[in-house]
Parts: sequence; C-alpha cells; structure tokens
Amino acid sequence: MTRTRTIIRGVGGYLPEKVLTNAELATMVETSDEWIQQRVGIKKRHIAADGQFTSDLAVEAARKAMTAAGVGPDDIDLIVVATTTPDYTFPAAATLVQMKLGMHHGMAFDIQAVCSGFVYALVTADSYIKNGLAKRALVIGAETFSRLLDWTDRTTCVLFGDGAGAIVVEGVELADGEDERGVLASALRSDGHHWDKLYVDGGPSTTGTTGHVHMQGPEVFRHAVGKITDVVYSTLEKSGYTVDDLDWFVPHQANRRIIEGAGNKLGLPPEKVVMTVADHANTSAASVPLALSTAVADGRIKQGDLVMLEAMGGGFTWGASLIRW
Repeated sequence: MTRTRTIIRGVGGYLPEKVLTNAELATMVETSDEWIQQRVGIKKRHIAADGQFTSDLAVEAARKAMTAAGVGPDDIDLIVVATTTPDYTFPAAATLVQMKLGMHHGMAFDIQAVCSGFVYALVTADSYIKNGLAKRALVIGAETFSRLLDWTDRTTCVLFGDGAGAIVVEGVELADGEDERGVLASALRSDGHHWDKLYVDGGPSTTGTTGHVHMQGPEVFRHAVGKITDVVYSTLEKSGYTVDDLDWFVPHQANRRIIEGAGNKLGLPPEKVVMTVADHANTSAASVPLALSTAVADGRIKQGDLVMLEAMGGGFTWGASLIRW
C-alpha cells in the first residue's frame, strides 16, 4: 500500500527593486523610524514600479522556485495564486502568470484570503494533488499592496509592502513504513463577523473603485495571538506532534509584536521563529513564502525539519500547515 503526500520541491522569493525606508516615509506622513521600529519592527518595505503588476512579481518568484526545484513550466499542471491585489478584477492573476510562463496547459486560479491566502492556497493544492487532480503545482503568494494604501494614513501605510513568494509542490507515493514527508496536517478557519476590523473600502459590487485599507489595529492585535495559537495547536493535534517537536515556526510577517506574542504563547524559543518583517514589512499573502524562501536560502530550514506555517488576515481568516521538509 502507498499513500500520496505533497512535498515541496523548490522555493523562491522576489522583492521589487524600489525600497522605501522608514526615514523616507517620515517625509511623507507624520511618523518616525523609531516609532515604526518600536511598534511593529519594520525597517523598510519594497514598492512595485510603475507598470509592474502583481502577476509580474508572481512570475519572478515562480521562476526562482522552479529553478530551485529543477523543473520548468511544462512540468507544472496547476497554478494557484494567493492575492488581494490582482492585476484585474478578472481574469485571475494566475492565468496571467500561466500566460507569462508560456503555458497552454493545466489549470490556474486565484485564492482571496488576504494575509492567510498562501496557507489557503497550499492546502488547496495539497487537496488537488491528493485527489489526483494535479501532479505538480506552483503555489504563489503575490501582492502589490502599496496600491491599496492611503499614504496620508500613518496607521496603515507604514505597515505594508509589495513582494511575491512561490513554492513548487509535487505529489509523491510513500510506501508503508517509509518516513512521512511533505504536508502532514493543516487547519483553516474564518469568521466574517470581524470583517470591519481590517478591510478595504471599495470593490466592484459596492463602490466600483479599489478603495483603501482600513484597520482597527488594537482589535486585530487582540484577536491575532489567540487565533494563531489555536490553529497551530489544532494542526499539531491532527498530526500527533507537539510544539516541542517543531524545528521552525514560519508565521505571517504582520508585525514583530504579534509574531513574538504568538511565539511566547506557544512556548517556542525565539531562535526557532523565522522573522523577516523588518526587511519587507507586511506583504500580505506573500509574507509566508518570502520568509520561507529566506530561511531555506540561508540554510536554516533543511531536509527532514518539521516546519509550521501560519497566517491570519482580514475576514478574519487564519490557518496553519505542518510540513516535514
């Protein structure tokens, strides 16, 4: 007997060339480098260039992930892009990625779960693979979040940036007795009653405009740590592992205080927590794969490691996935 498991073959990340530092931001809105770093732990963020779209960022990250995996577009039969900032209302950004990669085969679609989008996309690809609907997938988180920001609102504009991260996942058959690999367990949650705590005041069906981000910061923080730890424990319970078994915790890079709060509540030592928010701010659906690509590239995450991914975003949505690397 065999069992299908979804393993990660390669990881890639991409950040636009333009960097906006806290000092530069302080010339645009009433804030300071010291205030931003103390409150959220962010030093800088990357901003997409004029004419550079979410699908462009996604393609750059996808190419790096495919290179790391040793595969090309012909080897991919599913593309799932997690994004809140697609190029167009439709078609899906994933179909534009498919086009820009020169693909005429397979299937491609977007997932919208805001900052939780990448975890949702990974769980979706895992389900497609385990049900025989796909063999090898590109799972991408990509955002041009700067285009949703009101640059006069210091409560939101200091928090976000643009970027993309991608992984190549593949279904493999493991024989009885063979060590577990790949996605071991996942949990997804949402509660729309909290929609107005973090939202964009626009859309095709309401205003016909894009709108800007609005956030009740203290309320988001109050819910975040509890919901993050709840979904992590739920995922661990499904897998039979405990927090002590984890080698790495790769959370959504929203802000340093939330990450540290979740790590402390879980009882994780700081050295097991991957934190990259200082270098790219909150990139929404791109933040988890960007953190993942950093930790893989610098050698922290190695084959055999037990890695917990986690994210929470507007909606509220939240989720976690446990992976044996």
